[in-house]
Amino acid sequence: MTYRAKSEFLHVMIERGYLADCTDLQSLDEALIDGSVTAYIGYDATAASLHVGHLLNIMMLRWFQKTGNKPITLMGGGTTKVGDPSFRSEERPLLTPDAIQANIDGMQQVFARYLDYGDGKAMMLNNAEWLNDLNYLDFLRDIGRHFSVNRMLSFESVKSRLDREQSLSFLEFNYMILQAYDFLELNRRYDCKLQMGGSDQWGNIINGIDLTRRVLDHEIFGLTSPLLTTSDGRKMGKSAGGAVWLNGAMLSPYEFWQFWRNTTDADVGRFLKLYTELPVAECERLGALSGSEINAAKVILANEVTSLLHGADAAASAEATAREVFEQGGAGGDLEVVTVGADALPVSVVQLLAQTGIASSGKEAKRLIAEGGLRLNNEPVSDPQLTVDAGLIGDGLKVSVGKKKHRMVQLG
Repeated sequence: MTYRAKSEFLHVMIERGYLADCTDLQSLDEALIDGSVTAYIGYDATAASLHVGHLLNIMMLRWFQKTGNKPITLMGGGTTKVGDPSFRSEERPLLTPDAIQANIDGMQQVFARYLDYGDGKAMMLNNAEWLNDLNYLDFLRDIGRHFSVNRMLSFESVKSRLDREQSLSFLEFNYMILQAYDFLELNRRYDCKLQMGGSDQWGNIINGIDLTRRVLDHEIFGLTSPLLTTSDGRKMGKSAGGAVWLNGAMLSPYEFWQFWRNTTDADVGRFLKLYTELPVAECERLGALSGSEINAAKVILANEVTSLLHGADAAASAEATAREVFEQGGAGGDLEVVTVGADALPVSVVQLLAQTGIASSGKEAKRLIAEGGLRLNNEPVSDPQLTVDAGLIGDGLKVSVGKKKHRMVQLG
């Protein structure tokens, strides 16, 4: 039976599909009803930009603030020096302090689009503030004694690595202790009562709750979101060109818009609920459309998501450009529809180009890719072994060779 939340925030989380698990829904619900609550999500600075995979949790922070609460975005200036081993097959490369700070600078640009930091309404903190100057012996004595190695080894994020007999360094093993200490410090300094994150962070969140209860005897909570995959099984946020970055300097607003416009039909309603602020009933109505009408819903999805990140003008410009390129072939362009049978898939992108006549031969196709002349749905393709399947084609895969030669590949 679905829990009927009384607080506005949890009602939104459940109704729109953000909630995977919570340590104590009823007690958290009561705390939210009693007054404004402070919550945080942590972001390690492993790249110069956040990507679409982060967008679900950013939207959670936005809803948290919109429902009268105080969000904290915690930059992992300290924890990035260690690296989160959760569900990874190998250790992350170590970054220099300068590289970490440069990445933080890039990430901060995105948060300002979604959260209001004016007058302390939201806070942006860096865990280097309390992690950089820790005394190792004092930390072991005061904090380390609260952790059971047996229990830490039982967490799935660690267990899966060890079960595959893949090395887990002592450096990485310390990560979950440092993240737990973050929650303790945020609760002590800012009365932060809630940590949110993806469901892969459940073990780390539980550690922070246990530590804070042991040291401060405070009741705090954890809430996780589902790890999303598209309806055809692909990891959310990945595309033919790689990660879908949120910084405009790394991925143009037009390319970002196109990513959402190319959403698979079955995902439209779900993504409207998660990534836009349209009413739930409208999201469900749009998601239930079919045929050519679902394409109009995809344009609404692309416009809404792009407007939140890049502004309404950027979304309108992207839509106008897309209409010109897709419907008219662009100025001087050539947009020819090519049909492939689903039974002929999957194929490599080289085979697809040769079989559909977009390239005269496999050799020419490889040359185009090597020279950076091929784009799929406006994203550059550098891997000649890229697999093209029915899911990637969806309701149309735009193939561009150079600036003026375009093809629309559709399933026959």
